[in-house]
Amino acid sequence: MLPPALGGDAVIVPVVRIAGAIGAVGPFRQGVTLASLAGPLKKAFAMRGPAVAITINSPGGSPVQSHLIFGRIRALAEESGKTVIVAVEDVAASGGYLIALAGDEILVDPSSIVGSIGVVSAGFGFVGLLDRLGIERRVHTAGENKAMLDPFQPERESDVVHLKALQRDVHDMFIHLVRTRRGARLVEDPALFTGAFWSGLRGVELGLVDRVGDLRSALRARYGERVVLRPVGGRRGLVRSLVGGRLGHGSAMMRPDLAQAALAAVEERALWARYGL
Repeated sequence: MLPPALGGDAVIVPVVRIAGAIGAVGPFRQGVTLASLAGPLKKAFAMRGPAVAITINSPGGSPVQSHLIFGRIRALAEESGKTVIVAVEDVAASGGYLIALAGDEILVDPSSIVGSIGVVSAGFGFVGLLDRLGIERRVHTAGENKAMLDPFQPERESDVVHLKALQRDVHDMFIHLVRTRRGARLVEDPALFTGAFWSGLRGVELGLVDRVGDLRSALRARYGERVVLRPVGGRRGLVRSLVGGRLGHGSAMMRPDLAQAALAAVEERALWARYGL
């Protein structure tokens, strides 16, 4: 008989980790996407065992990628008949929380941050700067709205109205998903869908998550002491390791645009900083 560490009669629970900003962080920095997770998720749900565990540590990002990842997890869960257990680490906010909704049970640490059920679009306006520098901005389009929200042109009220309508559509989808997945567990609170975020403890009270606990203990309580957690994930390739998957790693000669990468790093850092991380 094989020992539990090698399989044997142990209950195997594959664990897929989702960490970082979701979607394209910049031209040369790719965050968490369905493409990056499709392989690990497929492998995890194909392994023997009654459940798949997913750990999440993400401040959010692309609503499209978040929804695609959520959809893939639920589709694989239904195809395989497996239970999905989600464990939140530091934060599962905005798109990170949307992905967490794929769990049949969501665990948190008391100090985890959850929620931020809203949609945000942020940018800068450089019109005054161009004027001071004596720079003339020239934009030629076929279609009067093709240059909508151009940061180098004065903001138009019609552009803002259009953007807010788009945000409402995405927000409504998010709200519907929360209500569908959490159901009667949700507590009606006027701040629930305002974009506010809460501690793990408060998230339990609001019904956004199920309970405080760690993944290993929760799986043991559910499946017995012979549970073996089996991490599943892709490995960084040699070329990527040499080039550097994050700003500051690898050879500067091999990184095509340090300025763009630095800006992307700042934007990603801002996502985390919003939650005090």
